[in-house]
Amino acid sequence: MKILHAILKGDVKAAARLMTMVEDGRPGVKPLLNALRPYTGKAHRIGITGFPGAGKSTLIDQLIQTFREQGKKVGVVAVDVSSPITSGAVLGDRIRMKGHAMDKGVFIRSMASRGHLGGLARKTQEIITVLEAMGKEIVLIETVGVGQAEVEVTKAVHTTLVVMAPGLGDDIQAMKAGLLEIGHLFVVNKSDLPGADDTLNFLQESLNLNPRKKAWQPLIYKTVALKGQGIEEIIKGMTLHRTTLSKDSQEASHGKK
Repeated sequence: MKILHAILKGDVKAAARLMTMVEDGRPGVKPLLNALRPYTGKAHRIGITGFPGAGKSTLIDQLIQTFREQGKKVGVVAVDVSSPITSGAVLGDRIRMKGHAMDKGVFIRSMASRGHLGGLARKTQEIITVLEAMGKEIVLIETVGVGQAEVEVTKAVHTTLVVMAPGLGDDIQAMKAGLLEIGHLFVVNKSDLPGADDTLNFLQESLNLNPRKKAWQPLIYKTVALKGQGIEEIIKGMTLHRTTLSKDSQEASHGKK
């Protein structure tokens, strides 16, 4: 079909059309997605989650810019809370990322959660499939921002980034059964504000009290996203995690033979 060939060539209009069909639950969508799946699986899927007000969208805006400077094609799924009247997205995260609107190497899709729990929208996985089929090498998924409940993102991504801000020390304790256990990288954003070092130390202590059984141990970073500070370091950490995942998968595969 023409729409499939267009998407595989990176056509923005065709991709947007199929995404709308997916979200609306139109008939005939499943065969189209199945036809695209053989062309997916190569992108690095990165989930960005955390408490509201921590600066996730601003951080993503900076990540997009840096990835593009590296020559990588970027797709973004920004999941927003839903309007109780229209069920549409209340907050258009694309507004905060509007500087990339004219960049053909960037595709940003806002989705309404429509009451779906876990921080993602019900059709997020399908939208990611379309982005990967378009040839996006990096896919960033921003969750709603409801805190501890946002663990579903780990099922959709390779790397999970948890964004925090100064003054959330007490909340870190409550995260032990949720975000504290799923994050591969932790970011204390707005680190130019008072209390940033206290938040970082509290986070480090909490992670030390809850050591991971797996080989990967979480990395912690300080950023000032509004000023673009600390972004390249985060990307290096993301790349390291992705490399570690690939290495572990290869070793596991060889071990089965």
